Amino acid sequence: MRIGPSHPWLGAAGFHLTLPLLELFYRKLAIYRAESRFARDRVRAIKDKIERGQTVYLAGVSSAGIHNSGVALVEVTRSGPRLLFNNEEERFSAVKHTNQYPQMAIEALRAAMARMGLDITNIDAWFSSWDYAALAATLIRSLLEELPANIGMMKGDPTGLFNLRDFDRGSRAPRHIMRQLGLSEWVPLIGTPHHDNHAWFSFATSPFAQEPAPVMVAVLDGLGDMGSITLYVCEGGRMRRLYSNDSVFDSLGIFYSVISSTQGGWTWLSCEGRYMGATAYGNGDRKTNPYYAALKPILSLLPGGRIAINRDLANWQRDILRKPYTPELIRILGTPIAPEDMWNPDAMLRVEDIQHKENTQERLDKAAATQMVFEDALMHVIDYFIRATGSDRLVLTGGIGLNALGNMRLLEHFDRSFFRRELGRAGRLHLWVPPTPNDAGVTMGAAYMGAYLAGYGMGEPIEHAFYCGTPPAEGDIRAVLEASADVEWIELVSAKSAPVLAQFADFMAYMTSQDAIFALYQGAAETGPRALGHRSILANPCNPDTRANLNARVKYREAIRPLAPMLTLEAALEFFELSDGASDADYNAYNYMVLTAHAKPEARTRIPSVVHADGTGRLQIVRENTDPLTYAYLKALGRRIGVEVAVNTSFNVAGPIAQTPAQALDTLRRSKGLDAVLMFSDEGPVFAALHSGTGQSGGNKFRQWLKAWQAETSHRLEV
Repeated sequence: MRIGPSHPWLGAAGFHLTLPLLELFYRKLAIYRAESRFARDRVRAIKDKIERGQTVYLAGVSSAGIHNSGVALVEVTRSGPRLLFNNEEERFSAVKHTNQYPQMAIEALRAAMARMGLDITNIDAWFSSWDYAALAATLIRSLLEELPANIGMMKGDPTGLFNLRDFDRGSRAPRHIMRQLGLSEWVPLIGTPHHDNHAWFSFATSPFAQEPAPVMVAVLDGLGDMGSITLYVCEGGRMRRLYSNDSVFDSLGIFYSVISSTQGGWTWLSCEGRYMGATAYGNGDRKTNPYYAALKPILSLLPGGRIAINRDLANWQRDILRKPYTPELIRILGTPIAPEDMWNPDAMLRVEDIQHKENTQERLDKAAATQMVFEDALMHVIDYFIRATGSDRLVLTGGIGLNALGNMRLLEHFDRSFFRRELGRAGRLHLWVPPTPNDAGVTMGAAYMGAYLAGYGMGEPIEHAFYCGTPPAEGDIRAVLEASADVEWIELVSAKSAPVLAQFADFMAYMTSQDAIFALYQGAAETGPRALGHRSILANPCNPDTRANLNARVKYREAIRPLAPMLTLEAALEFFELSDGASDADYNAYNYMVLTAHAKPEARTRIPSVVHADGTGRLQIVRENTDPLTYAYLKALGRRIGVEVAVNTSFNVAGPIAQTPAQALDTLRRSKGLDAVLMFSDEGPVFAALHSGTGQSGGNKFRQWLKAWQAETSHRLEV
């Protein structure tokens, strides 16, 4: 078994020689490292302003040419930071996981600040989500470590994670921001370490932030600007780095991305969640899965919680796109699917073909084996972390945090029996994962790191994720509807008052009881990859055909994709086995669809459409104080269908979640099985957007439901 790079000394020498040169290079481009004199002076000025009782505005920006570009804004006072916006560029450009300069996100931020009576010049500092110099030096180190075998990767062919050409363009962000905002000078960026950004924001907004005991924060993702795994301990409002693996390729994120794309047939950043969903159909028994034992050695579990890829099996450190497997790994998994064949329906993993293709079950077993190998490595890291710190509080972040199944396994493994048996004490692991553990959240992290460096990094715990953009305005909704001759629409009454809001909630529940599938478009959009009630498609969880109908007629997606339950806390406790390790802050960890739970037996019969093939559900608990409309809808469902549960999936079709009114109508056009889009304006009036025509796909069904509900309740929602 070969672990570690071929030329570690060459890589290390290249890193140390180029880092100071790159620091100087980026300084000339107005990009500064966090320890630079410029950064120290700017942070000192911020600190002085806060201590004088003034309010400071800090922007976090991801513009380095790496996926999920965007901009965030944080308000900082003596009470700490308060998140105002996290604008993801993909939501405005409609290009998923875009690595382009976040022009539209910044423009939306400027407009939002103007509505608040602020100007873009009120921003006291801009913090980058990447340390440019460290990242560039790390990439040079990674190339030198495998020369000459990796010479082909120097061409800079783009992956889903990284595009060398966009990285070069990203270095011009200070001048791009200047030009876009009409300023007279380049806007200086302070590059804060990528994993620090993930870690501090995730900790500071967690239920554990105010606890006196030390808290573990684990950042595991595809790559950071120094490595791919970093462990921190947070205590007393300070963060200490315990360990960093200083390796791009010894990465759990890259391991999962490479295998899931080359075995599942989807491109990077679209493959990981789909592959995790496929594992439910495979053999999840380590003793009998036909691929697990052979695949397990691909990740070496080393002392000190370290992980290294087995380079006798993995070849992605040499050719990540064209030859990611060694011959030995090909013998285990078969020939990898080539990039040009990804998204090919004949190559993609399709669970609906199980009865027709002999090799489909084999591929599902490979997915299950990959998940189990991943979980083994995750357990290894966290086992060391617990023993090294003595802590029982863990914040897990980085892209790995989106593996909701792995998160559940952590809580199952590190339970009370583990603490008694292995540590000789009472206790169990308590876990929290933020709603944006991936790079959609690192812009917020950069702004929070600015507040942390100034000594005011602790704010209030997060309770929701509705921070992307601003609520849709009545004028914008109306203008788009009036310009869309191919869309029918009905103007409904204002939902500003609580009684009328309750009526809308009951009407939505009535539609659900009639097996309607409709979209809810309200308020500021969710930030992060999960729709949580502001940009959601909702349906009946009691109908066993809902999943098949929604996947086939509305979302046009693979049958392996599960549907998530949106539910009240009472319903969650009734139908699922919630872990007491996720019970902090009233089970806050279950608010964001980042954690699965085992369904109780009655759930399979009463809400079959939200129970996955492995008997789990990826929960979203809705709270009345953060989303009164959706909460009221769930309570109304309890009266209408007997369960306070709805099917919830994101309001999109093969693209980013719909952000703008125009995108909402585009999604309606693409989704022929969607019965309606209910569009709640910020000012109050509500609009129902419908397919035009007189058939089943037209607005007739909606009009019939509305008429029947109004007759039943004696309430009127039509203007």
